[in-house]
Amino acid sequence: MTTATALPTVRARVAELTVERITPWQEGYLRDNPKDVAVLARLRRGAGRDAAEVPDLWGLVDTGPLHIRTGELRPLSEQELTRAENAVHAALTLWALHQQSRGLRMHRAHTQKQPTGLGAAVRRLMPPNDIDEPVRKRLVRAGTAADLTTLTQRLRDILVLLRRADIPLDYGLLAGQLYTWQWPGGPSAVRREWGRSFHAWQQPEPSDENTTHTIADTDKDAL
Repeated sequence: MTTATALPTVRARVAELTVERITPWQEGYLRDNPKDVAVLARLRRGAGRDAAEVPDLWGLVDTGPLHIRTGELRPLSEQELTRAENAVHAALTLWALHQQSRGLRMHRAHTQKQPTGLGAAVRRLMPPNDIDEPVRKRLVRAGTAADLTTLTQRLRDILVLLRRADIPLDYGLLAGQLYTWQWPGGPSAVRREWGRSFHAWQQPEPSDENTTHTIADTDKDAL
């Protein structure tokens, strides 16, 4: 039986594809490009919903590269493809919700100096030397979700708080975790990752990253 611990290559492909899709949309949105603003509006409607329930996104969320064998990459099984596509869909739609009306990049790659994993992001919502129990419980509740759809619905609640505080996430990392979540043993593995990220977070060095754009809440985000 295939398990979460045997899936690093597929997980990496899921993470890479997610970042490839988000990057141009994010930059276009920050430039107030009407096409990209419209894309985010469509994506947001899929946040917290199963991919099969949102046919409007089937042509927009292009997961074609997952079906293509390149170099030494083996073709994915039907089960791997389904779970990979679900993870990409979930991550893209959650990012669109997170990015709504924000003038900063809500997707930002994780680094050691500037951690942007989910656990670290939730910790940033709290006072530096204190634990906000209601916020912590939101992360715990997400971690106990029974399936991917329920998980994404609970993540929506967290993302609303992160958006309000302009705290970014690494959506490639999150997409990989959402893929892992769907396999036997996956939820436990992902919860451990979130827990380590939460407890290891420290105040990063000041940075100019994500400070060059401003977008007011406008009607373009009410699409």
